[in-house]
Amino acid sequence: MILCGFAGIVGVLTSRQVRGQFDNEVHSQAGALAQRLNLRWSGLTLNCDQSVLSDYAYDNHAQIRIYDDDGNLLCSQNQVVSGTSKQPRPQFPFPARSQELGYRVETREIGVNPVGEVTLLYARPLSDVDHTLAKVRFFLFFGVLGGSILALLAGLAIARRAMRPIVELSDVAREIERTRDPRRMLPHPEAEDEIAVLARTLEGMLHALDAARGETEAMLDRQREFVADASHELRTPLTSVLANLDLLAEELDGEQAETAEAALRSTRRMRRLVADLLLLARADANRVAPRKPTDLSDVLVEAVHELGPVTEGHELSVHAERVVVNGSGDELHRLVLNLVENAVRHTPPGTHVRASTGLRDGRALLIVEDDGPGIPAELQQRIFERFVRGGRDGGRGSGLGLAIVRSVAESHGGTVSIEPTRGTRGTRFVIRLPVAATAETPASVG
Repeated sequence: MILCGFAGIVGVLTSRQVRGQFDNEVHSQAGALAQRLNLRWSGLTLNCDQSVLSDYAYDNHAQIRIYDDDGNLLCSQNQVVSGTSKQPRPQFPFPARSQELGYRVETREIGVNPVGEVTLLYARPLSDVDHTLAKVRFFLFFGVLGGSILALLAGLAIARRAMRPIVELSDVAREIERTRDPRRMLPHPEAEDEIAVLARTLEGMLHALDAARGETEAMLDRQREFVADASHELRTPLTSVLANLDLLAEELDGEQAETAEAALRSTRRMRRLVADLLLLARADANRVAPRKPTDLSDVLVEAVHELGPVTEGHELSVHAERVVVNGSGDELHRLVLNLVENAVRHTPPGTHVRASTGLRDGRALLIVEDDGPGIPAELQQRIFERFVRGGRDGGRGSGLGLAIVRSVAESHGGTVSIEPTRGTRGTRFVIRLPVAATAETPASVG
């Protein structure tokens, strides 16, 4: 816009200047021609100096005419006309300065002895000045266009250079978002400008966030330690309460015995909940139980035998192949027990539950699957979170069973996942664990 405005002003001023100079040239050349002409009468014919007329006409593309007082053409740059010949009469009298038929016309009165005065008309075409102005407009147009392109390129280069610190800050911010490491240093621009202030402010904010996260992690670690210690300390009084309630249930009769049995069932459930919380708390506090080579097939058979009396009409089949992992027997027992019990508890009687162990791709596999109603799709993303229950157990579960399964699997360097079953119904849990270095497991599972 600035260049266009500048070009418009320059064009107007240049046009006025060129036209003014052209008018002045026509005026001065007409006066010079009038002074150089040596006119005299030869009878009825005006003797014109044709060489002078031709020079002035040729150099400037001019038209030259000489008229008498009656408006009759006497001569021009190309010919001499007899005064007695009849010529068309132009508008008479002639104005001193005019613009006619695309020409700038200047008029001069010249005295010729002995007859009197004649009128000189000197005219130059306006196309000459129009051509000059067209060139000026052409150069102004391409000057504006070229200037705009150069300004655009320069602006892009300056903007890119000015935005380079912002781009670097954005790249580091994305890297911090990816790594979640607020301790990374931010780049500081060399210039002490607003971007440098922004970089220092962001760096200070990241340091404050890192300090706050450290304090939060420390507080959570203390809470995990407390929960782990509290859960461990609760096991002893619960064991004592269970022993006393068991003794009371045997000694009492009638309603008192039923009350003792109810209290005994609740206490057993509390003991198991405390044991679950203790296992999770130890995992959160990074307390690793002693590990040793453990045959996963033995753990599976033992867990299935323990659940045998409570299968409630389920068809339970086991295919246990020897595979040795390096782990805690108690924690692996809890993992298998929770998986099989989860399949029994959340499926109707008559459901076929299959459990198997084996080796695939150098990793130990534990698979527990059923042909029950399956897990809703909206629940599969949260099924391994704590205190998430599907609702099909009548509210008897604590919502910690599968959370313990994931915690034990991950603490042993493995994974747990829900995979599609062979049919359209059912649920298939797959545990993958690293094999012990001294394991001899030639068998494989499909």
